[in-house]
Amino acid sequence: MAKKLDSWRRRVHVIIYESDTRAGRLFDISLVGVIVLSILVLMIESIHGVKDGWHTTLKILEWVFTGVFTVEYLLRLSAVKNPLRYATSFFGIVDLASVLPTWLSIFYPGAHYFLALRVLRLLRIFRILKLSNYISQAEVLRKAMAESRQKIVVFLITVATLVVIVGTLMYVVEGEKNGFTSIPRGMYWAVVTLTTVGYGDISPHTTLGQVLASFVMIMGYGIIAVPTGIVTAQLAHIKAKPVSGQACPSCSLQGHDIDAKYCKFCGSAL
Repeated sequence: MAKKLDSWRRRVHVIIYESDTRAGRLFDISLVGVIVLSILVLMIESIHGVKDGWHTTLKILEWVFTGVFTVEYLLRLSAVKNPLRYATSFFGIVDLASVLPTWLSIFYPGAHYFLALRVLRLLRIFRILKLSNYISQAEVLRKAMAESRQKIVVFLITVATLVVIVGTLMYVVEGEKNGFTSIPRGMYWAVVTLTTVGYGDISPHTTLGQVLASFVMIMGYGIIAVPTGIVTAQLAHIKAKPVSGQACPSCSLQGHDIDAKYCKFCGSAL
């Protein structure tokens, strides 16, 4: 009995988690198609004119999609040796979040609109198209961001200090009569100006204030380039390693080296 269970689990795992086989690839393509259709139904349902005339049909379709995703989620849990590891992974949480809103809508009307989270499931297209190189490049970007965090934190502290100083100066120079009713209001203007957004809801009117604003505007162009340069410098020192599309049969996680024999997340044999 145990052997039959293990054999069934392996077959389900190959179909659901592996994209290298024909069955797995067909399953993934079909899944993405169903996800896209479910999102389209949700978007159409938000249109009042359509919702009034097709309410029953749309509701039935929503429950059909929810049923499909619920079965798929349960199969994913049963196909791995460590279901909790999958359930707490990124895709596990996304998969659960894609079915919970409809069930919760029975008790809390309106909760089904959170089904828009299903769009996150489209990230599975990376597996379908075998874009393993993109996954490795994403890991490079993650490492670059992690190694740059101290420099970025220092940069953000400097910007925050600058915002406080500029906001205070504008409050003193312009005053309440020109819209700078408080220091936080001046800080808001400084943030909008430094980021080159420029809403225009508040602007300096005095000559001194306009001069100060000009310096802040010019400074904003340089500030935007700083974090980009920090991350770029780290990217230049990190090389991407090719990864396989194989999923761990125990925890379902991917991103292993091509020659890996054991999962780097849970240590199980691949």
